[in-house]
Amino acid sequence: MGRLGPWTPTTVEERLDRMESLAEIRQLPYRYALALDSRDMDAVANLFVPDVRVGRDAFGRAALHRWYTEAMRASRTTIHQVTNHIVDFDDADRARGVVYCRDQLERPSTGQWEVGELQYWDDYLRVDGEWCFRRRKFHRWYLADALSRPAHGTGVNDGSDPLGARQLPESFATWAPYWDSADSRSPHA
Repeated sequence: MGRLGPWTPTTVEERLDRMESLAEIRQLPYRYALALDSRDMDAVANLFVPDVRVGRDAFGRAALHRWYTEAMRASRTTIHQVTNHIVDFDDADRARGVVYCRDQLERPSTGQWEVGELQYWDDYLRVDGEWCFRRRKFHRWYLADALSRPAHGTGVNDGSDPLGARQLPESFATWAPYWDSADSRSPHA
């Protein structure tokens, strides 16, 4: 097995395609993290294959969208920092990967922050020329109390920042509509 998995391209075109594919696949976890943190569930769902399996009996991006919409309500604010990413190609259109991620979660009911480390074990598939997650499983190293609440927004929009930094996560265009659709479960209520 080579350093990029069992598939070894034999032509220059195949080698170039593998390198372009590697760059595209490596974008998937970054886009996933941004979509989760901004609560853009349309973007999350569109990173997966159209017939993605959701649980035991549900399939498709609409089912995945519903699942993530509900699951992400367990945390008000999330911050995902993608780190190591290993990709192995099975062939020109299938690959597997392991992604390390550090996450920070704010619980809506208490404002308590937790920090953790996890790994995603991914399967990737090229569909109509686009790389997608076929499957994404996460395995947690740990999740621990951050012991103190971060100074949320300190120095933001108070005149001390000459660049006029905006507050995150509220600055994401998808943030308020996501929570507004939750009615009474909104952290803004």
